[in-house]
Amino acid sequence: MDLEAAGGAVTAGLIAGAVEKPAGHAGEHEDNICSDCGAETSGNFCSNCGQPTHVHRTLLHLGEELLHGVLHFDARIWRTLPLLAFNPGRLTREWIHGKRATYVSPLAIFLFTVFLTFFALSFIHIPQPSLHPVATVAGAEGAAEFEEGRRQIAEARATAISAEDQVALDVADNVLAGISGYKAEPARARADGLTPNTWQAGTRDIAGYIYNNPDSGPMAKKFAKKLMNPDLALYKIQQTFYKFAFLLVPLSVPFMALLFLWRREATLYDHGVFVLYSLTFATMISVIAIGLGFISPWLGGLAWMAIIFGFPVHQFAQLKGGYSLSWPSTIWRFFFLQIFCLITSLLFTFMVLWLAVGT
Repeated sequence: MDLEAAGGAVTAGLIAGAVEKPAGHAGEHEDNICSDCGAETSGNFCSNCGQPTHVHRTLLHLGEELLHGVLHFDARIWRTLPLLAFNPGRLTREWIHGKRATYVSPLAIFLFTVFLTFFALSFIHIPQPSLHPVATVAGAEGAAEFEEGRRQIAEARATAISAEDQVALDVADNVLAGISGYKAEPARARADGLTPNTWQAGTRDIAGYIYNNPDSGPMAKKFAKKLMNPDLALYKIQQTFYKFAFLLVPLSVPFMALLFLWRREATLYDHGVFVLYSLTFATMISVIAIGLGFISPWLGGLAWMAIIFGFPVHQFAQLKGGYSLSWPSTIWRFFFLQIFCLITSLLFTFMVLWLAVGT
């Protein structure tokens, strides 16, 4: 388990709990004077500053506050999740128009979902696949072409041995080890300590080639140098992704605003709510698909196929219901929304890679 991810999940829960408004769990009313602002009170909360009138002073309550901050979405989560999954337009519209005590806020559920996702993924062991799958060739012509390719690779390997070019030798060994019918020599221990024929070894070989290539530019060399340690680079990319996932919101809101330039009743706040709920749903279903993939590859494949076709339908329903649009108005906006989603994804991916391995 990744302890940093665990800490991030707890922190996210506390942040998510902090942005939520009090839901009435304040204990019994004890005093007629607020201990914070001094105003007269008549219920469980001060009508002037909002502080609970019951003030806890027990050690047990400190632990209760921690659990409350991490997990406190109470019954609202069970009202929010079904609508988020099956009627996102209604959820978005009702939150925008002020029905907020009933549901978990879009910011709180987004923060908690993103960080909890990476906390859950820290428990999952990712298998180390071979860099090159076994090749199959059909027909006499294909077999001859296959043998010719293998001969050329073997010659390149021999040349690399005579030239003492370790990088070229490792690349040739990785290719030959994945070819059907090639009787590879026992795997040689790599000088860098990486296991031969894994994605880490292949990544380091390619990065080493780019770094040592005189034709590579300064930027390419900078990226290649960071990729020389593949596991560290992957870890930094994962950490950067979840720490800066919130950047998807400011990246997406301007594009949403472009879709509603002449509708003054649609504000930037409305677009932010739409984006947060949409991203939360996308994160949840992606985690489900990943989990199913670890249970069974074909279940994971079916889940991803369902996401590919189902998520656009979900977006369409949220767009139509959230902004109360007509069918023609929804259709053309949905078309441009898909283009904007692609642009936003590319921008975010570039930012993550730059922050993780480019700086």
